[in-house]
Amino acid sequence: MHKHTNALIEESSPYLLQHAHNPVNWVAWSDEVFEQAKKEDKLVLVSVGYSACHWCHVMEHECFEDEEVAALMNAYFINVKVDREERPDVDQVYMTAVQLMTQKGGWPLNCFTLPDGRPIYGGTYFPKDQWMHILKSLVHTYKNDRERATEYAAQLAEGISKSELIEHPTEFSDFHEEKLHELVLRWSRNFDRMEGGSSRAPKFPLPNNYDFLLQYAVQFEDEKVLKHVELTLDKMALGGIYDQVGGGFTRYSVDMIWKVPHFEKMLYDNGQLIGLYARAYSYYKKPLYKRIVFQTLEWLQREMQTLEGSFYSALDADSEGDEGKFYCWNPSELKTILGTEDFAWVKDFYNVNQLGYWEEDKYILLRTESDLAFAAKMKWTLAEFEDKIAKVNQKLLDERSHRVRPGLDDKCLTAWNAMTLKGLCDAYKAFGEEEILQSARKIARWLVRTQMTEDGKLWRTAKNGVSKIHGFLEDYAHTIDGLIAFYQISFEKEWLDKANELCETVLNEFHDEQSQMFFYTSTANQLIARKMEINDNVLPSSNSVMARNLFYLGQLYYKPEFIKIAHQQLANIYDGMEQYGSGYSNWGMLLLDVIRDFYQVAILGDEALENSRELQKYYLPNVIFSGGASANLPMLQDKENAENTTIFVCYDGTCLLPTTDVKAALQLMIRK
Repeated sequence: MHKHTNALIEESSPYLLQHAHNPVNWVAWSDEVFEQAKKEDKLVLVSVGYSACHWCHVMEHECFEDEEVAALMNAYFINVKVDREERPDVDQVYMTAVQLMTQKGGWPLNCFTLPDGRPIYGGTYFPKDQWMHILKSLVHTYKNDRERATEYAAQLAEGISKSELIEHPTEFSDFHEEKLHELVLRWSRNFDRMEGGSSRAPKFPLPNNYDFLLQYAVQFEDEKVLKHVELTLDKMALGGIYDQVGGGFTRYSVDMIWKVPHFEKMLYDNGQLIGLYARAYSYYKKPLYKRIVFQTLEWLQREMQTLEGSFYSALDADSEGDEGKFYCWNPSELKTILGTEDFAWVKDFYNVNQLGYWEEDKYILLRTESDLAFAAKMKWTLAEFEDKIAKVNQKLLDERSHRVRPGLDDKCLTAWNAMTLKGLCDAYKAFGEEEILQSARKIARWLVRTQMTEDGKLWRTAKNGVSKIHGFLEDYAHTIDGLIAFYQISFEKEWLDKANELCETVLNEFHDEQSQMFFYTSTANQLIARKMEINDNVLPSSNSVMARNLFYLGQLYYKPEFIKIAHQQLANIYDGMEQYGSGYSNWGMLLLDVIRDFYQVAILGDEALENSRELQKYYLPNVIFSGGASANLPMLQDKENAENTTIFVCYDGTCLLPTTDVKAALQLMIRK
C-alpha cells in the first residue's frame, strides 16, 4: 500500500516508476504538458535523471518524497519527470540551458521553463531548504516580473538553438597529418604517466579516446602513446573501477588511482570496453585483456541479457540505500567465506589492506600485480593460480548472490545494444569464439526484427514486448555501425543491406543539406531547439559515427556521394579540433582513415570466411572487409577467381596483385 500514487505509475521506465509514489504530481514528458501549463498559466519543472543515478536518489529522498515540498510544487508548477536514457533529446536541450546559465551540468538535472517550454532557471542537485527557496523565488518572479523572465527566456532559447550548430560549412580543404600530431601533443600534456588516464579526477574509462590513441600510435609508431594506452588499460583492469569478482566496469573512479568507483554499471560503457580490450589484445597480446573481455561478457550474459538476446541498460550504484554495498567486503566475512588458508593470500592479491580500504570497514577489491607476477611470488604455476582464483571468485559470487541486488534498469535501448553488438564483433575478431558470434547475432536480429520498422525506421527503447519512442540519430548511427561490423565477421549481406537502408532514412530524416551534418532529432522534432551532436564524449558523437558510417558504406557500395558527405563533415570540425583531442577522438579516427592508407579487402571464394577470420585477428584498424562465395556487392565486382579463394587488397583506388595466401595479404597491409 502506498500513500501517494501519481501518473508515472502508467510508465515503463524504471526511473519514472521510482517516482510513481512520490507526493509530487509528476507527469511524463509530452506535448500536452505545455498545453496544460499555458491553460493553467503555470511554470514547468523539467526534472531529468536516470535509474542508476546516485544523486537523483538523494534528491528524491530529501525533496520529492517530502510532503511540504510536494505541496509547493503541486500548487504552482507542472512537474515533469524525464528519463534521460529514453529521451536524450529533452536532456540535451535542457542540459545546454543549465550549462549556459551555470557553466556546469550533471544529474539530476532540474530546469524550470515558461509554459511554452523556454527555460528560465536551472541547476542540478539541490537540498531541501535551497530547493524550497528556489521554488518560492520563481513563483514570485513569474507573478511580479514576468516581462524580465520572458526576455531572459528568449535570449536563452536563442543560445540553445545556436549551441553545437554548424550554420555555415567550412570550405573543403586538404587534410594533413600535422593536425593529428598537434592534437596528440596538446592532449599528452594531460596524461597521467603514473596511473594512466587523464591527470585529474574523476577518471572516466573513455573507450573512444583510447581507440583513437592506439590507432594513432600504431600508425605513426609513437612508443610513448602506445605505453600510455597500455598503462591506462592495465590500471583500469586492475583497479576498483572493475568488478574483480564478477566482471564489468563501473561508471567512473572518483580518485586518481582508479580505486573508488561510482558503482553503477552501464551497458554503453561495457559494450564499448569489450571492443576496446579486444582490439588492444589484438595488438598487445596481453592475457589480462583477454580475461577482461571474457569475464565482462560472462557478467553481461549472467545478469543483463534478455531471453531475446538483447541487453538491459544498467545496474544501480545503490543497494539497500547504500552506495557500493553489493560489491564491497570486510575482512571477517572474507575469512569466513574463504577459510583461513585462502584468505591469507587473497587479502594480498585483492589488497584487503590500507590500499583497498574505503570506509566503515568496507574494502574495495583491487589488484596491483599481474596473474603471472603473483603466481611467481607464491611459487605457483600460472595454471595453479588461475584454478585457485577461479574457485575463490566463484565462492564470492555465490555469496554475493544472496545479498540484496542493486536495482536493474530493465529497458533495452537501441543505441546501447548496437554499441554492444560492435564490441562483440571486435571480440569475435580477436578470439574467434563461436559463442561470441552467436551472442552478436542475437543482438543483430533483435535490432532488425524488433526495433526496426517495415519502412526503415527505428524505435528507441523496448520493454515487456513493447517498442516505443522514435529513434534519435544516436540510435541510427550506432545501429548502422553495428550492422556494418556484423557483416564484416559474417559476410551475410542482409545485415549490410539493412545498414544501407537505415542510412537512407538518416539522409531523409536527419540531414542538414546546408552543412552536410545531421540533427540529433528527426524532422518530426517538437522541442524548442533542434540540435546537432558534434563532440565525442563518453559516447562518440552521433555525427562522428555517421561520418564514419558514410565513409565505410561509400567504399562498400561504391557511393562517392557518401564519402563526399563524410569529408564535408570532417572539414566542418577540422579547424580547432587539435585544441580538444578527447572531444574529437572519433573524428580523429576518421581523419586517420582519410589521410593514411585505408584498405579495402575483398575475399572471394568458398573459403572467404575462413581467410577473413585469419586476417581479422590481427590489429587492422584501417581496413574494411567484404567477401563471400560470390560477388554480391559493388566492391566485389570483377574480383572473382573460379579456381581458388582469392584475397584482393586495394587502397587509394588501386588494387594490388591478388593473392591466395593470407600471410602475403597481411604483409601488403602492414608494410612500412
